[in-house]
Amino acid sequence: MQILNDLDGMQLALEWAAKGLYTTSPNPRIGCVIVKDGLVIGTGVTQPAGQAHAEVQALADAAARGHDVRGATAYVTLEPCNHHGRTPPCSDALVRAGLGRVVAAMTDPNPLVAGQGLAKLAAAGIAVSTGLLAEQAYELNIGFFSRMRRGRPWVRLKAAASLDGMTALHNGRSQWITGAAARADGHAWRARTCAILTGIGTVKADNPQLTVRAVDTPRQPRRIVVDSRLEIDAAARVLDGGGTWIVAAVANPAKQASLHAAGNEVILLPNAAGKVDLAQLMDELGRRQINELHVEAGSKLNGSLIRAGCVDELLVYLAPCLIGDAQGMFALPALTELDRKQQLKFHEVKQVGDDLRILARFNPL
Repeated sequence: MQILNDLDGMQLALEWAAKGLYTTSPNPRIGCVIVKDGLVIGTGVTQPAGQAHAEVQALADAAARGHDVRGATAYVTLEPCNHHGRTPPCSDALVRAGLGRVVAAMTDPNPLVAGQGLAKLAAAGIAVSTGLLAEQAYELNIGFFSRMRRGRPWVRLKAAASLDGMTALHNGRSQWITGAAARADGHAWRARTCAILTGIGTVKADNPQLTVRAVDTPRQPRRIVVDSRLEIDAAARVLDGGGTWIVAAVANPAKQASLHAAGNEVILLPNAAGKVDLAQLMDELGRRQINELHVEAGSKLNGSLIRAGCVDELLVYLAPCLIGDAQGMFALPALTELDRKQQLKFHEVKQVGDDLRILARFNPL
Protein backbone atom coordinates (compact mmCIF):
# COMPACT_ATOMS: atom_id res chain seq x y z
CA MET A 1 0.00 0.00 0.00
CA GLN A 2 1.32 3.44 -0.94
CA ILE A 3 1.33 6.35 1.53
CA LEU A 4 1.56 9.74 -0.16
CA ASN A 5 1.79 11.99 2.91
CA ASP A 6 1.63 12.15 6.71
CA LEU A 7 -2.15 12.46 6.69
CA ASP A 8 -2.49 9.16 4.82
CA GLY A 9 -0.09 7.49 7.25
CA MET A 10 -1.91 8.65 10.36
CA GLN A 11 -5.33 7.80 8.97
CA LEU A 12 -4.13 4.26 8.36
CA ALA A 13 -2.65 4.11 11.86
CA LEU A 14 -6.05 5.13 13.28
CA GLU A 15 -7.70 2.35 11.27
CA TRP A 16 -5.32 -0.10 12.89
CA ALA A 17 -5.96 1.40 16.34
CA ALA A 18 -9.69 0.83 15.87
CA LYS A 19 -9.01 -2.88 15.47
CA GLY A 20 -8.26 -2.88 19.22
CA LEU A 21 -11.57 -1.25 20.16
CA TYR A 22 -12.76 -4.27 22.15
CA THR A 23 -9.46 -5.76 23.29
CA THR A 24 -6.78 -3.41 24.62
CA SER A 25 -8.25 -2.11 27.90
CA PRO A 26 -7.01 -1.03 30.34
CA ASN A 27 -4.34 0.02 27.85
CA PRO A 28 -5.18 2.60 25.18
CA ARG A 29 -6.13 1.59 21.63
CA ILE A 30 -3.02 2.34 19.59
CA GLY A 31 -2.20 1.68 15.96
CA CYS A 32 1.20 1.91 14.32
CA VAL A 33 2.14 1.98 10.64
CA ILE A 34 5.74 1.96 9.40
CA VAL A 35 6.37 3.55 6.00
CA LYS A 36 9.53 3.57 3.88
CA ASP A 37 9.86 5.12 0.44
CA GLY A 38 6.11 5.67 0.38
CA LEU A 39 5.23 2.02 1.02
CA VAL A 40 3.72 0.45 4.13
CA ILE A 41 6.22 -2.12 5.38
CA GLY A 42 4.79 -2.89 8.84
CA THR A 43 1.53 -2.51 10.73
CA GLY A 44 0.40 -3.22 14.27
CA VAL A 45 -2.24 -2.70 16.95
CA THR A 46 -1.78 -2.93 20.70
CA GLN A 47 -2.58 -6.45 21.89
CA PRO A 48 -4.46 -7.38 25.10
CA ALA A 49 -2.83 -6.28 28.36
CA GLY A 50 0.53 -7.89 28.95
CA GLN A 51 1.19 -8.50 25.27
CA ALA A 52 3.01 -6.47 22.62
CA HIS A 53 2.14 -2.84 21.96
CA ALA A 54 1.39 -1.52 18.48
CA GLU A 55 4.93 -0.29 17.76
CA VAL A 56 6.50 -3.66 18.62
CA GLN A 57 3.83 -5.42 16.54
CA ALA A 58 4.59 -3.20 13.55
CA LEU A 59 8.34 -3.75 13.86
CA ALA A 60 7.81 -7.51 14.04
CA ASP A 61 5.48 -7.37 11.03
CA ALA A 62 8.10 -5.50 9.00
CA ALA A 63 10.78 -8.01 9.99
CA ALA A 64 8.51 -10.94 9.09
CA ARG A 65 8.04 -9.40 5.63
CA GLY A 66 11.77 -9.03 5.21
CA HIS A 67 11.88 -5.22 5.32
CA ASP A 68 14.67 -3.05 6.71
CA VAL A 69 13.07 -0.35 8.92
CA ARG A 70 16.21 1.80 9.28
CA GLY A 71 15.39 5.36 8.29
CA ALA A 72 11.66 4.62 7.96
CA THR A 73 8.80 6.70 9.38
CA ALA A 74 6.48 5.30 12.05
CA TYR A 75 2.97 6.74 12.37
CA VAL A 76 1.56 6.00 15.82
CA THR A 77 -1.73 7.20 17.32
CA LEU A 78 -0.27 7.86 20.78
CA GLU A 79 3.21 8.71 22.00
CA PRO A 80 5.37 5.58 22.38
CA CYS A 81 5.65 4.56 26.02
CA ASN A 82 8.87 5.17 27.93
CA HIS A 83 8.38 3.06 31.06
CA HIS A 84 8.46 -0.56 32.11
CA GLY A 85 4.94 -1.84 32.78
CA ARG A 86 3.81 -5.29 31.73
CA THR A 87 6.04 -4.82 28.67
CA PRO A 88 9.32 -2.95 27.99
CA PRO A 89 9.31 0.64 26.64
CA CYS A 90 8.28 0.99 22.99
CA SER A 91 10.52 4.04 22.63
CA ASP A 92 13.56 1.82 23.27
CA ALA A 93 12.41 -0.62 20.57
CA LEU A 94 12.06 2.19 18.03
CA VAL A 95 15.50 3.58 18.88
CA ARG A 96 17.12 0.15 18.56
CA ALA A 97 15.39 -0.38 15.21
CA GLY A 98 16.94 2.80 13.78
CA LEU A 99 13.75 4.59 12.74
CA GLY A 100 14.34 7.91 11.01
CA ARG A 101 11.13 9.63 12.05
CA VAL A 102 8.14 9.14 14.37
CA VAL A 103 4.84 10.96 13.91
CA ALA A 104 2.51 10.68 16.94
CA ALA A 105 -1.06 11.92 16.98
CA MET A 106 -0.89 12.89 20.68
CA THR A 107 1.37 12.90 23.69
CA ASP A 108 0.50 10.28 26.30
CA PRO A 109 -1.58 11.59 29.25
CA ASN A 110 -0.02 8.92 31.50
CA PRO A 111 2.28 10.84 33.89
CA LEU A 112 4.79 7.98 33.57
CA VAL A 113 5.18 8.94 29.90
CA ALA A 114 3.87 12.50 29.25
CA GLY A 115 6.38 13.55 26.61
CA GLN A 116 9.28 11.44 27.84
CA GLY A 117 8.88 8.85 25.08
CA LEU A 118 9.16 11.48 22.37
CA ALA A 119 12.06 13.12 24.21
CA LYS A 120 13.97 9.83 24.23
CA LEU A 121 13.39 9.42 20.50
CA ALA A 122 14.55 12.97 19.78
CA ALA A 123 17.65 12.49 21.96
CA ALA A 124 18.51 9.45 19.83
CA GLY A 125 18.41 11.57 16.67
CA ILE A 126 14.95 10.49 15.51
CA ALA A 127 12.79 13.33 14.12
CA VAL A 128 9.50 13.57 16.02
CA SER A 129 6.24 15.48 15.59
CA THR A 130 2.81 15.44 17.24
CA GLY A 131 -0.70 16.78 16.72
CA LEU A 132 -1.78 15.18 13.45
CA LEU A 133 -5.40 13.90 13.73
CA ALA A 134 -5.19 14.38 17.49
CA GLU A 135 -8.96 14.74 17.90
CA GLN A 136 -9.64 11.37 16.28
CA ALA A 137 -6.98 9.71 18.41
CA TYR A 138 -8.45 11.29 21.54
CA GLU A 139 -11.99 10.12 20.77
CA LEU A 140 -10.75 6.57 20.31
CA ASN A 141 -9.20 6.66 23.80
CA ILE A 142 -11.47 9.06 25.64
CA GLY A 143 -11.78 6.68 28.60
CA PHE A 144 -8.03 6.25 28.94
CA PHE A 145 -7.55 10.03 28.89
CA SER A 146 -10.29 10.40 31.52
CA ARG A 147 -8.65 7.88 33.85
CA MET A 148 -5.19 9.36 33.42
CA ARG A 149 -6.31 12.98 33.87
CA ARG A 150 -9.11 12.63 36.43
CA GLY A 151 -8.58 9.24 38.03
CA ARG A 152 -12.04 8.08 36.99
CA PRO A 153 -13.64 6.54 33.91
CA TRP A 154 -15.47 8.29 31.11
CA VAL A 155 -19.13 7.63 31.94
CA ARG A 156 -21.58 7.16 29.09
CA LEU A 157 -25.26 6.83 30.07
CA LYS A 158 -27.42 5.05 27.51
CA ALA A 159 -31.19 5.41 27.22
CA ALA A 160 -33.75 4.43 24.60
CA ALA A 161 -36.93 6.47 24.48
CA SER A 162 -39.91 7.57 22.46
CA LEU A 163 -39.91 11.01 20.85
CA ASP A 164 -41.71 12.33 23.93
CA GLY A 165 -38.92 11.01 26.17
CA MET A 166 -40.56 7.91 27.62
CA THR A 167 -38.55 4.73 28.25
CA ALA A 168 -41.24 2.31 29.50
CA LEU A 169 -44.90 2.08 30.37
CA HIS A 170 -45.91 2.48 33.99
CA ASN A 171 -46.31 -1.31 34.15
CA GLY A 172 -42.63 -1.62 33.22
CA ARG A 173 -43.02 -2.81 29.64
CA SER A 174 -40.35 -1.40 27.33
CA GLN A 175 -39.67 -4.04 24.66
CA TRP A 176 -39.26 -2.68 22.14
CA ILE A 177 -39.41 1.10 21.80
CA THR A 178 -36.48 1.33 19.39
CA GLY A 179 -35.76 -0.89 16.39
CA ALA A 180 -33.35 -3.76 15.84
CA ALA A 181 -30.65 -1.56 14.27
CA ALA A 182 -30.57 0.74 17.29
CA ARG A 183 -30.45 -2.21 19.68
CA ALA A 184 -27.52 -3.74 17.79
CA ASP A 185 -25.78 -0.37 17.80
CA GLY A 186 -26.27 -0.19 21.57
CA HIS A 187 -24.53 -3.55 21.92
CA ALA A 188 -21.57 -2.21 19.94
CA TRP A 189 -21.28 0.61 22.47
CA ARG A 190 -21.47 -1.97 25.26
CA ALA A 191 -18.68 -3.99 23.67
CA ARG A 192 -16.17 -1.12 23.63
CA THR A 193 -16.54 -0.37 27.34
CA CYS A 194 -14.63 -1.82 30.26
CA ALA A 195 -17.74 -2.21 32.41
CA ILE A 196 -21.54 -1.95 32.29
CA LEU A 197 -23.38 -0.54 35.30
CA THR A 198 -27.00 -0.88 36.32
CA GLY A 199 -29.08 -0.60 39.48
CA ILE A 200 -30.89 -3.15 41.62
CA GLY A 201 -34.22 -1.74 40.43
CA THR A 202 -33.44 -2.73 36.85
CA VAL A 203 -32.17 -6.13 37.98
CA LYS A 204 -35.44 -6.78 39.84
CA ALA A 205 -37.69 -5.49 37.07
CA ASP A 206 -35.95 -6.83 33.95
CA ASN A 207 -33.47 -9.47 35.16
CA PRO A 208 -30.98 -8.43 32.43
CA GLN A 209 -27.84 -10.33 31.47
CA LEU A 210 -25.93 -7.12 30.65
CA THR A 211 -23.80 -8.96 28.12
CA VAL A 212 -22.81 -8.14 24.55
CA ARG A 213 -24.81 -10.35 22.20
CA ALA A 214 -25.67 -8.45 19.01
CA VAL A 215 -22.06 -7.99 17.87
CA ASP A 216 -19.02 -10.25 17.89
CA THR A 217 -16.60 -9.48 20.71
CA PRO A 218 -13.64 -11.40 22.11
CA ARG A 219 -14.39 -10.34 25.67
CA GLN A 220 -17.35 -9.33 27.81
CA PRO A 221 -17.26 -6.11 29.84
CA ARG A 222 -17.33 -6.31 33.62
CA ARG A 223 -20.86 -6.08 35.09
CA ILE A 224 -21.56 -3.78 38.04
CA VAL A 225 -24.76 -3.49 40.08
CA VAL A 226 -25.50 -0.60 42.45
CA ASP A 227 -27.43 -2.29 45.26
CA SER A 228 -27.39 -0.19 48.44
CA ARG A 229 -29.15 -2.72 50.68
CA LEU A 230 -27.58 -5.81 49.08
CA GLU A 231 -30.92 -7.18 47.93
CA ILE A 232 -29.74 -8.98 44.81
CA ASP A 233 -31.09 -12.49 44.26
CA ALA A 234 -28.45 -15.18 43.89
CA ALA A 235 -30.31 -16.40 40.77
CA ALA A 236 -30.16 -12.99 39.00
CA ARG A 237 -28.87 -13.40 35.45
CA VAL A 238 -26.43 -10.53 35.91
CA LEU A 239 -24.50 -12.85 38.25
CA ASP A 240 -24.26 -15.71 35.74
CA GLY A 241 -20.68 -16.84 35.34
CA GLY A 242 -19.41 -14.75 38.25
CA GLY A 243 -17.14 -11.73 38.04
CA THR A 244 -19.87 -9.20 38.84
CA TRP A 245 -19.15 -6.33 41.23
CA ILE A 246 -22.05 -5.50 43.56
CA VAL A 247 -21.71 -2.06 45.13
CA ALA A 248 -23.55 -1.74 48.44
CA ALA A 249 -23.92 0.65 51.36
CA VAL A 250 -24.60 -1.88 54.11
CA ALA A 251 -22.71 -5.01 55.07
CA ASN A 252 -24.32 -8.44 55.10
CA PRO A 253 -21.52 -10.91 55.90
CA ALA A 254 -23.53 -14.04 55.07
CA LYS A 255 -24.71 -12.72 51.71
CA GLN A 256 -21.30 -11.29 50.91
CA ALA A 257 -19.74 -14.69 51.55
CA SER A 258 -22.31 -16.39 49.31
CA LEU A 259 -21.74 -13.93 46.49
CA HIS A 260 -17.99 -14.25 46.87
CA ALA A 261 -18.21 -18.04 46.73
CA ALA A 262 -19.97 -17.69 43.36
CA GLY A 263 -17.08 -15.61 42.01
CA ASN A 264 -18.55 -12.14 42.55
CA GLU A 265 -17.33 -9.24 44.69
CA VAL A 266 -19.15 -6.88 47.05
CA ILE A 267 -17.76 -3.36 47.31
CA LEU A 268 -18.96 -1.31 50.29
CA LEU A 269 -19.11 2.44 49.58
CA PRO A 270 -21.72 4.07 51.86
CA ASN A 271 -22.47 7.76 51.99
CA ALA A 272 -23.94 9.69 54.91
CA ALA A 273 -27.50 8.98 53.72
CA GLY A 274 -27.01 5.20 53.70
CA LYS A 275 -26.84 5.01 49.92
CA VAL A 276 -23.92 4.14 47.65
CA ASP A 277 -21.51 7.06 47.33
CA LEU A 278 -21.56 7.38 43.55
CA ALA A 279 -18.69 9.86 43.26
CA GLN A 280 -16.54 7.60 45.41
CA LEU A 281 -17.55 4.69 43.20
CA MET A 282 -16.19 6.49 40.13
CA ASP A 283 -12.87 7.02 41.92
CA GLU A 284 -12.79 3.35 42.90
CA LEU A 285 -13.45 2.28 39.30
CA GLY A 286 -10.59 4.50 38.18
CA ARG A 287 -8.29 2.73 40.64
CA ARG A 288 -9.50 -0.56 39.19
CA GLN A 289 -8.42 0.59 35.72
CA ILE A 290 -11.90 1.05 34.24
CA ASN A 291 -11.49 3.42 31.28
CA GLU A 292 -15.05 3.60 29.91
CA LEU A 293 -18.17 2.92 31.96
CA HIS A 294 -21.46 2.24 30.18
CA VAL A 295 -24.63 2.84 32.21
CA GLU A 296 -27.94 1.12 31.45
CA ALA A 297 -30.18 1.80 34.41
CA GLY A 298 -33.59 3.11 35.41
CA SER A 299 -34.61 6.73 35.81
CA LYS A 300 -33.79 6.86 39.55
CA LEU A 301 -30.18 5.76 39.28
CA ASN A 302 -29.79 7.77 36.06
CA GLY A 303 -30.95 10.87 37.88
CA SER A 304 -28.74 10.16 40.90
CA LEU A 305 -25.67 9.75 38.72
CA ILE A 306 -26.40 13.02 36.90
CA ARG A 307 -27.02 14.90 40.16
CA ALA A 308 -23.74 13.56 41.55
CA GLY A 309 -21.87 14.88 38.50
CA CYS A 310 -20.81 11.38 37.50
CA VAL A 311 -22.09 11.35 33.89
CA ASP A 312 -19.96 12.70 31.06
CA GLU A 313 -22.05 11.78 28.06
CA LEU A 314 -25.58 10.74 27.15
CA LEU A 315 -26.13 8.11 24.46
CA VAL A 316 -29.82 8.48 23.64
CA TYR A 317 -31.79 6.56 21.03
CA LEU A 318 -35.04 8.28 20.10
CA ALA A 319 -37.74 6.31 18.29
CA PRO A 320 -40.23 8.07 15.99
CA CYS A 321 -43.22 7.33 18.20
CA LEU A 322 -45.22 8.85 21.03
CA ILE A 323 -46.13 6.92 24.18
CA GLY A 324 -47.73 9.52 26.41
CA ASP A 325 -47.71 9.42 30.19
CA ALA A 326 -45.10 6.81 31.12
CA GLN A 327 -41.65 6.43 32.68
CA GLY A 328 -39.04 9.00 31.72
CA MET A 329 -35.29 8.79 31.24
CA PHE A 330 -34.04 10.69 34.27
CA ALA A 331 -35.55 11.26 37.72
CA LEU A 332 -34.42 14.83 38.33
CA PRO A 333 -35.92 17.43 40.65
CA ALA A 334 -38.28 20.03 39.24
CA LEU A 335 -36.75 23.44 38.58
CA THR A 336 -38.28 26.81 39.35
CA GLU A 337 -35.81 28.77 37.22
CA LEU A 338 -34.65 27.85 33.71
CA ASP A 339 -31.18 29.25 34.34
CA ARG A 340 -30.60 26.27 36.67
CA LYS A 341 -30.96 23.79 33.83
CA GLN A 342 -28.05 21.43 33.13
CA GLN A 343 -26.52 22.34 29.79
CA LEU A 344 -25.10 19.77 27.39
CA LYS A 345 -23.55 20.01 23.94
CA PHE A 346 -24.52 17.80 21.03
CA HIS A 347 -21.46 15.84 19.98
CA GLU A 348 -23.07 13.72 17.27
CA VAL A 349 -26.54 13.14 15.84
CA LYS A 350 -27.05 10.21 13.50
CA GLN A 351 -29.93 8.13 12.18
CA VAL A 352 -29.61 4.42 12.98
CA GLY A 353 -32.27 2.39 11.24
CA ASP A 354 -35.55 4.19 11.87
CA ASP A 355 -34.29 5.77 15.09
CA LEU A 356 -32.15 8.76 15.98
CA ARG A 357 -28.92 8.37 17.97
CA ILE A 358 -27.79 11.39 19.94
CA LEU A 359 -24.48 11.79 21.74
CA ALA A 360 -24.59 14.78 24.07
CA ARG A 361 -21.85 15.74 26.51
CA PHE A 362 -21.84 17.40 29.92
CA ASN A 363 -18.12 17.56 30.53
CA PRO A 364 -15.53 18.01 27.82
CA LEU A 365 -12.13 16.81 29.09
